[in-house]
Amino acid sequence: MIHAGLSMAAPLPALRVQIRSRRICLAGDVGGTKTILALFEIEGDDVKCLKKEQFSSTNYQTFTELLAAFLADTDCSQIAAVCIGVAGVIADGRCETTNLPWVLSSKEIGERVNTQNVWLLNDLEATAWGLLDLPEHNFVELNPDEQRQQGNIAVIAAGTGLGEAIIAWDGAKYHIIASEGGHADFSPTNEREIALLRHLLEKYPEHISCERLISGEGLVNIYQFLKHINCAQTNPETEQQMTERDPAAVIGEAGVAGSDALCVEALSLFCRLYGAESGNLALKCLPYGGVYLAGGIGAKILPVLQQGEFMQGFLAKGRCRAVLQKISVKVCTNPEVALLGALSYAKKTAKLEL
Repeated sequence: MIHAGLSMAAPLPALRVQIRSRRICLAGDVGGTKTILALFEIEGDDVKCLKKEQFSSTNYQTFTELLAAFLADTDCSQIAAVCIGVAGVIADGRCETTNLPWVLSSKEIGERVNTQNVWLLNDLEATAWGLLDLPEHNFVELNPDEQRQQGNIAVIAAGTGLGEAIIAWDGAKYHIIASEGGHADFSPTNEREIALLRHLLEKYPEHISCERLISGEGLVNIYQFLKHINCAQTNPETEQQMTERDPAAVIGEAGVAGSDALCVEALSLFCRLYGAESGNLALKCLPYGGVYLAGGIGAKILPVLQQGEFMQGFLAKGRCRAVLQKISVKVCTNPEVALLGALSYAKKTAKLEL
């Protein structure tokens, strides 16, 4: 079993990584903001990280360029398997990333490291594999009325984009189903949300997806809408910081700290919409095994998620409220769950543990 306590060695930029046997896995988590790649040595149930690096995805024109930078100091002739979770649709071993101008090809990656054991997974598929192996201390429960049960599991992750997946339970084992549910239509539920939809139609006239609201970009969209309707007074210091740093991070930090009234309102509405979409996903797969929130945003805004606005949105399903009321809703606090999930998939599929 893979645990969050897995030893992660520091990157080795000055040394050539020497590989002793063909029980090496290259695992990756490719996102619109950052990409994490790592080399793991597998000996039976023991897993050791030989090298791990995080890259800013937008600093590279192609994934091939980024991969070359990671492998520059590595003797990769003994790499037995590669598994990479990537934000985008996987088809025939290829992925055109949703929030980057990249194309990943399992064939090209295999040629680069001389192995045919290469798998590209949707990033939420990789996340789901990782969630199944994490210990309980990596999760925080949001639903005080939850009742633990066996059954399907729903996974939703807000970060650079919005991802969704289903872990289906057949009575004996789990089956992971990737999706692009984050691109489904945004559906407002009250007058303010209807006004928000109208506001966004000016920016995205063809389609308003849930991702346009429940993501880093979405948090900024919500902030700008609330600013437009004069929901609260703007803070000049916050506005200045938003020109110098990632604006979503600025809004999130100020909202959690309670230091900016407009950011507090934006984060509150974000949490309600996140809860509403999580509830929508739950109604579609009845996840009696729980709903799991992953992605980069959840853990960072955990104090606000715990204040209740998320669960209000989650449970606001009319006649089906009682169906959702006992379902566990957990926030994953491990930022490397997708990386560990890619490793878990490769280990199981290539039988590297043997």
